[in-house]
Amino acid sequence: MAIILDADVIIRGEKGTFDLAAWMAGFSDQRFEVAAITVAELWHGVERATGTHKTRREGYLRSLLDALPIIPYTEVTALEHARVWAELASTGKMIGFYDLIVAATALERGSAVATFNLRHFAPVRGLKLIKAEQPR
Repeated sequence: MAIILDADVIIRGEKGTFDLAAWMAGFSDQRFEVAAITVAELWHGVERATGTHKTRREGYLRSLLDALPIIPYTEVTALEHARVWAELASTGKMIGFYDLIVAATALERGSAVATFNLRHFAPVRGLKLIKAEQPR
């Protein structure tokens, strides 16, 4: 099973408030990936940054993306996205649009999502979640 990293996990790693490398080492038998929509969220953060902060943030993101596979949004992802979207809309438990795409990407692949915000993804039936926690 692969683990798709949510943006909050990557951002806390970049900010130094979470030891992402140590946490990932605790899952040595797992493969880590990033959904394409998360890449857009992270690049948005780079584009909004200025000065040396922008340079540091871009360097961090480039090194991370060099190390992790980026999972594209495909036609199959779109079908899963539409299915989950319709189900959540019909139950009145809609989640954020980007989280919806991350969830659909994970469901399509049989992957889990690692996040600090379990409640953001909790309404998605069948989605495997892993709570990101500071390693001990």
